[in-house]
Amino acid sequence: MIVIAALWITALLLMGGFALDRVLRASIVRNFDDQLEYVLNSMIAASEIGPDGEVRFSRAPADQRFIEPYSGVYFQISGAGADSFPSRSLWDRRLRVSDKHEDVNVHVYDSNEFAGEPLRISERDVILPGSNTRWRFQVAQSREMINAQIRELRSTLFWSFLALGVGLLILAALQTFYGLWPLRRVRQDVAAIRSGAKTRIEEDFPNEVRPLTDEINQLLAHSEEQAEEARRHAGNLAHALKTPLTVITNAATANAPDLADTVCREATVMRRQVDHHLARARAIGRRASTHARAIVWESAEAVQRAVDRLYEDVTVDIAGDKTAAVRVERQDLDEMLGNLLENAAKYGGGRVFVTVEPNDTMVDILVEDDGKGIPEQQREAIFQRGARLDTDKPGTGLGLAIVRDVAEIYGGRITLEESEDLGGLLARLSLPAG
Repeated sequence: MIVIAALWITALLLMGGFALDRVLRASIVRNFDDQLEYVLNSMIAASEIGPDGEVRFSRAPADQRFIEPYSGVYFQISGAGADSFPSRSLWDRRLRVSDKHEDVNVHVYDSNEFAGEPLRISERDVILPGSNTRWRFQVAQSREMINAQIRELRSTLFWSFLALGVGLLILAALQTFYGLWPLRRVRQDVAAIRSGAKTRIEEDFPNEVRPLTDEINQLLAHSEEQAEEARRHAGNLAHALKTPLTVITNAATANAPDLADTVCREATVMRRQVDHHLARARAIGRRASTHARAIVWESAEAVQRAVDRLYEDVTVDIAGDKTAAVRVERQDLDEMLGNLLENAAKYGGGRVFVTVEPNDTMVDILVEDDGKGIPEQQREAIFQRGARLDTDKPGTGLGLAIVRDVAEIYGGRITLEESEDLGGLLARLSLPAG
């Protein structure tokens, strides 16, 4: 940032200095030329023809330098076939007269005809009253004065722009240094968090940096939440497996006659718990993907084909928005719909109806059946792991619990209602729209 600022400031100052030099130099030269033209016009106005045909002044030039030899200010009046009328300051020198042009208007130019003394000459051709001769009036002045002014101007510009450039570079460096200083503090705080000295970035930062620190704090909170969730699930799984293992160990130690039945029963319980926690772990792992997206209709059709093969006497119909998508991994969406449709087919009367309805920022997936339904006071209890209202049919009692856990992981929810059309249970699965 400092290097780019230095290059940009240098380029702008060079362009600005060059343009300002051209303008001021032209102004100095123009003022110089105006003075020469004024003196030239004054000489012409004061000139007349003498009795012998020579040019003379009705009043002497006011500038005393015209009578000082080599003073740097000169005039000369020349005419074809007539003697030149030079100023005394020219002494033994004469200004060059060119016949290649006629200066009806004022002509100003530079000349190096005098060795070591560059001149600025203003000249004009005039025919005076009483004379047919075209007289050329010339006023010359040494360029040393305007050259000195230009040198002083350029020196002033150089040192002024140099001071301005150095000041701007120092300002840019300070602005960059102090502007980025909060980021250095953020880096120090992050290092302190990594070392365990802090748990959050708590300092008060400028408005431009505060969104970054807020996001870092939210990320830390999210990481802690995930770590705590992982510890909680590990503890839950360990606690869930501890009791069946204790029962198996006690039965084996006591040489119980029903050891085989006990092992099978407790192994089923352990498998149920492992399946539940593995489903949650998979969903939590896939939730980190910000690009998760699944088309509900495609998932529902895939689950419908599987249910049709398992339950040939059950009819599954799908209706609603075919393009609705949710921010859920396809595998997790298949698992949730699979559990809901399998429950509806297993406990219903033979008809299952699935409706896909976009609802603002969510997508509602309604799964209805024509079964007996679930009493309202028992709907919350059915979400508990292993809870089953109908023990005559095979199952683990984990289907709805898995659906609720996975839906909540993705920011969704599931509720149980009564189906108005089919009379059975209506499971409303709401997931974030994709």
